[in-house]
Amino acid sequence: MYSNTFIKNSFTVFTTTALMLLAACGNNNTNTTATDSTNTGSMKTDMTDKPRDLKPANPKPAWGKDLTDPMAVVIEKLGSYNAPPLTSISAQEARKQPSPADAAMAVMTEHNIPAPSNNVDTSGKDIPVAGGQIHLRIYTPKTGKEAYPVIVYYHGGGWVIADLNTYGASAEGLANQVDAIVVSVAYRQAPEYKFPTAHNDSYAAYEWTVKNAASIKGDPKRVAVVGESAGGGLAAAVSMMAREKGFQLPVHQVLVYPIAGYDFNTPSYKESDSTKPLGSGLMKWFFEKYLKSAADGKNPMIDLVNANLKGLPPTTIIAAQYDPLRSEGAMLSDNLKKANVNTTYKIYNGTTHEFFGMAAVVPEAKDAQAMAASELKSAFNK
Repeated sequence: MYSNTFIKNSFTVFTTTALMLLAACGNNNTNTTATDSTNTGSMKTDMTDKPRDLKPANPKPAWGKDLTDPMAVVIEKLGSYNAPPLTSISAQEARKQPSPADAAMAVMTEHNIPAPSNNVDTSGKDIPVAGGQIHLRIYTPKTGKEAYPVIVYYHGGGWVIADLNTYGASAEGLANQVDAIVVSVAYRQAPEYKFPTAHNDSYAAYEWTVKNAASIKGDPKRVAVVGESAGGGLAAAVSMMAREKGFQLPVHQVLVYPIAGYDFNTPSYKESDSTKPLGSGLMKWFFEKYLKSAADGKNPMIDLVNANLKGLPPTTIIAAQYDPLRSEGAMLSDNLKKANVNTTYKIYNGTTHEFFGMAAVVPEAKDAQAMAASELKSAFNK
């Protein structure tokens, strides 16, 4: 959810192994273009069961008594940075604070946990959008195929913070596990760019990808969308926009703890005053930064749970237990099924918002990525 500026300054010297860990866990250098051309394909380190041996040093927080031990270790590490609450600072300052990805990376380093195997190259592409341009990071498998299925990926951060690097572990993991090209989208963010800018940028990136898939070794007939948090909501909105425009629909959508509503009275919102890394107050702060007014919260692209969901592509929804967005994710799943959309839903108990990209540290994240990869591969092979 956050920027990596804080933690990267704490590590002034890296060995080759440490650099590999950074690549796998999402080093959030804010200069996305400069870090696009990388080659980590020679890294073949296998996962071990070592994350299951992680134990927090202190009692688990009152709000998270049932956190898994590895998840609790990451949350404990995040808390150790003593960063100010994001709601107390500006969006610009919030982007500089330590992130859950930073914490996971530090846990990997401290416990000598190897990174997942990686066999993709990355490159960058700027594309025009209304009023400017946005950047795409393209992850391409090195498995020698003439054409690959394509995943258009939308990162989280409440439309306000984080960037391609913060969520690099998720995009890279999907590229490797699905053997697909992943196009990760750097949509413009609030408060500099209000609703619906991020949504329109996200759709523009999807349409560009379909129309230009062949130029990046992609199969234009096999394009899916995936997103986390705000990105999950964006992915679903992109499918809705494609439907409304009569454009090619994604073959599948994976929505990981998506922002899917504007109701602060759901059970999970009421339970999440203190949850980390995302609590109810921070979600309200994100909405205040992105929406022009409360009326925008009722727009179908924001209020997905009450939108017309008919005709959307088959959907996979992944949820976390300790997350203000948990209730609306379950409601979205139910409403998709009522709209006759083939939908798979799974909640991972003992986890928090942002767990999905932590496959190297949190076993549930490894399972969730494998589930998403399996659903995507099935969709691409139909």
